Amino acid sequence: MAWRVAEFLVRGEIDNRTRGRVTGRLWFAGRAEPVELDLRGDAWRDLAGRRLVFTHDRPKTGLPASFAARQTGVVGDLTASRKVKVPEIPLEQIGGYAAAKKPFPWHWGNALYLEWFSEANGRVVIESAAYRLTVAGAATWDMTPAEETEQRSANGEALTRFMERLDGAAGRAEDDADRADEDRPQTEEEADRMLEESDRLADRIAARLEREGPDADYEKILEEELERRRRERGEAPPTPEQEARREEWIEEMNRAMEEAADDPGMPAEAERSHPLTERASELAVRLHRDIESHRWLPVDANREHPVVEVVAGVSAAAAKTAGALDGDDYPPPVDSCGQAIARLKRAVGYYADARLGAEACAEQRLVDPAWLDGVVREIAALTDETNRIIAELREQLKRGFD
Repeated sequence: MAWRVAEFLVRGEIDNRTRGRVTGRLWFAGRAEPVELDLRGDAWRDLAGRRLVFTHDRPKTGLPASFAARQTGVVGDLTASRKVKVPEIPLEQIGGYAAAKKPFPWHWGNALYLEWFSEANGRVVIESAAYRLTVAGAATWDMTPAEETEQRSANGEALTRFMERLDGAAGRAEDDADRADEDRPQTEEEADRMLEESDRLADRIAARLEREGPDADYEKILEEELERRRRERGEAPPTPEQEARREEWIEEMNRAMEEAADDPGMPAEAERSHPLTERASELAVRLHRDIESHRWLPVDANREHPVVEVVAGVSAAAAKTAGALDGDDYPPPVDSCGQAIARLKRAVGYYADARLGAEACAEQRLVDPAWLDGVVREIAALTDETNRIIAELREQLKRGFD
């Protein structure tokens, strides 16, 4: 879930005149003091080295008090050059056009898109074509095209780490007390069951957070969903020892959410990326960039749109690969092989989803055929390499039981 706060904004400023750092202030309706930004990373090329000032004529009140007054963390995508469809009629008239099955008048316009990963609030997005934008003063430095490609890749990896750390923490919610022998490695089947439990728990929590909005009480939701799962399993109430372990896990989840903002104090091992993760992340970033630059994705596209399925499949596969292979020297210890295999199998499934999306893109002629052929070949190569690593880990796990 992302915090989307554009409608509450009165005015703001984003400053990337110092390489590697983005600062700024945001004034929201109903708040006397501005929200301060202090983020690691750089904007896209159009804002790199520059200070951008923006204003909004019709802000709404109601920004939740839980939105922190100081936002520290890491940048996602920061740009004022994203192209969107801008209606040429009042928004309240669009419904009439839709009812009559008539296209409403519109033109392409630049939208401000500011995304960051906050240590206090997680992912935050400001997206609007309704702001007045002004670049204040001269640029202090310019970003080269190669540097922008590298920055966008870093932005994509920031999102991958954010998603995967939360997913990895949720995976540790599954209590493995049912295992007969705690000293033996976890089997592939046990890891599959644990990951399935983790996915269901994470989906339920995410759905409730979405329904209840920014004021949702995360810890309360987590406690209630853990209790709900216990009842569904027909389990007895937790013992004091189990309660203590659950409290430890909740603290670990909270730490993971804070670390998702890429805390520079984290150990170097946590930052190490496996080459396969890097390849998948780079492909995901390139897909986003190419699709956006060619405008292959309609503004009103839903999650089932074939182009979305291609990008979402590769992005999800990259996140699962990161959870399986990043952070430790390869190969992982035998105790971690089961979980790594389970996550990599999920990645293979997401690549299959991406291929199905690509087939639909070809049938409906939604993108350039030559570009799509190259993407399909890369997805196939990533799938083959993932399957090869799964086979290696299975052999290692088998030796652990010998």
